[in-house]
Amino acid sequence: MHLCRSLGALLALGAIATPADAQRPPNVVYIMADELAYYEVGYAGHPKLRTPRIDRMAAEGIRMDRAYAGAPVCAPLRCNLMTGKHAGHASVRANDGGTPLRADEATIASLLGEKGYATGGFGKWGCGGRDSTGVPEDHGFDVFFGYYDQVHAHSFFPPYLIRNSEEVPLAGNVGGRRGETYSQYEIMREALEFIRAHADQPFFCYLPITPPHGMYDIPADDPAWQLYEGAEWMADAPDEAKNYAAMVSLVDRNVGEVLDLLAELGLDDDTIVFFTGDNGGQDRFRSKEHPRGYFGPNVDPQTGAAFRGGKGDLYEGGLRIPYVVRWPGRIEPGRSSRLVFSHPDVLPTLTELCGAETPDDADGRSFLPTLLGTAEQEDPDFVYWEFGNQLAVRMGRFKGILNRTGRGGDWDQVIAEGSGRWELFDLEADPTESRDVATSHPERLAMMAAIAKGEHEPVNAGIYLDPGRVRHEKDREAKWGTSPDRPQSQQRGRVQRIVEPDLIDPAKIEVVDVSSQNAANQKYARHATDGDPRTIWHTQFTGGVAEHPHEIVLDLGSEHTVRGFRYLARQDGGWNGAFAETEFQAAPTREALDAAPKLRARFAAVREAQAADLEAPVRARFVRVRILSEVQGGPWASAAEIGVLGQPVR
Repeated sequence: MHLCRSLGALLALGAIATPADAQRPPNVVYIMADELAYYEVGYAGHPKLRTPRIDRMAAEGIRMDRAYAGAPVCAPLRCNLMTGKHAGHASVRANDGGTPLRADEATIASLLGEKGYATGGFGKWGCGGRDSTGVPEDHGFDVFFGYYDQVHAHSFFPPYLIRNSEEVPLAGNVGGRRGETYSQYEIMREALEFIRAHADQPFFCYLPITPPHGMYDIPADDPAWQLYEGAEWMADAPDEAKNYAAMVSLVDRNVGEVLDLLAELGLDDDTIVFFTGDNGGQDRFRSKEHPRGYFGPNVDPQTGAAFRGGKGDLYEGGLRIPYVVRWPGRIEPGRSSRLVFSHPDVLPTLTELCGAETPDDADGRSFLPTLLGTAEQEDPDFVYWEFGNQLAVRMGRFKGILNRTGRGGDWDQVIAEGSGRWELFDLEADPTESRDVATSHPERLAMMAAIAKGEHEPVNAGIYLDPGRVRHEKDREAKWGTSPDRPQSQQRGRVQRIVEPDLIDPAKIEVVDVSSQNAANQKYARHATDGDPRTIWHTQFTGGVAEHPHEIVLDLGSEHTVRGFRYLARQDGGWNGAFAETEFQAAPTREALDAAPKLRARFAAVREAQAADLEAPVRARFVRVRILSEVQGGPWASAAEIGVLGQPVR
């Protein structure tokens, strides 16, 4: 049920100019800077950050002042943008950089490609790692160059980037924070070449560029530094903040490079260009003097009023984004709009503009009439979000936020039971969301609760075609690679390991059943037997906490004479989930596990491998581990490694 669509009457009246009116379908360039916040642009009055080309673009086009992210974090919003689906219907709702789109999902690129558009993406994908159903080349992109995984994208000096799932080495780089080849230069070079190569045909150029997010690194000789020569604040600013400022201005220069190339090729009048951030701001570089971050990304520099929250939550600070659109001759310059819209609305806007089909399961509505000034659009009936422990609905001037309380359960349970705690804010009177008026408007909350019930569906994500995710995990590891900059907590070898002469090879062990795993941050069950103590299996805590008892069932690959088990607690400095009371069972078949004797052990909060040995060896192929309690009394279970000792039966 898509209540937010209300454009049909306008279309019926023929109020909107369509591509059929033009000689050539318009080119589309969509530039999205990673975590550039609402107030971190010059046109918003920022006193420190310099963005002259973005400011000029705003003057030459339309500024959309009430643009919202589809989600408050990177991966889900990219799915919302590409598929036109809000968070209640999206296939990607976790911010793990690896959850993929389903194989059958249409995207902006696939829909425009069907109309003859050349399609290229350059930057950070975030909708499925390599060897998954979500790779961009299987979702309409002729070429995608950059990062498929978010963790990979944290480094601007990775050993390689990805082009259509294949590695492209970067000379002189080993990962981390230093190297010879700055990745953003390569990404922009490829993007500009794509535009140049397709100047004679319609193209869609998607630029989800990574600056200014990630590790705050930029070459010392980058021209962006020239914009800050003589800036007094630079003398006392933290080094990371200085780098961040230069990276913002690097993004600004990249916008200018695109616009200059379009002018050079004579494509200005044929190309609509979007510039935006991806999600709400993060209070980076906080201090006593700057409690909302050194640059105040969510603080109005004119008034000092601040959006509540920031990246990762559903308050305004996590969702409001800068948004500018330019199309000479079609978009009247110097305009601003207060139309409420969000990422799912981009797909239907572009499909309408380019004469492509809008999928029936898209949730968004086109805001093309507002861009072109051909009609006055009303705000949508509602905008819907969900992420983590919050769900939100905006209706008119009011926004309600449902907070999962306690251990909560998943959203299906919370919505069905009507549990959780609602907050309600009048955004016109209270844009800082500081006054909860829920008790004064029970009828509005009832309407919002009904919308939540109607719009939320259980997540149906894509899959990995390689269950081991070998290349995906390699990309994540490439963030640091072999760099000497790798933090000590992530250094190879600085962990305990299970060392036993008859330890069954972890590569031969398969996890065949698990009670839960926290996929939202990659704490998969397979990590318990992958032979790498730096990875962790953790039971579910995102979207509801799974409680004891927890179980994991292992297939040893063949029958063994099993003599015992080893447990290695997490090696990252925490104890959440560390096993206490634990039971082990071993049997020749899975069906025989229920009747198998139980070996009971109690483990302690220590980093070294701990033993649980059988009184006499047993013949077994399957092992069940049942965790009954945690060393700190919490509801979780976690393991760096679970080892099984034994010899193959000959």
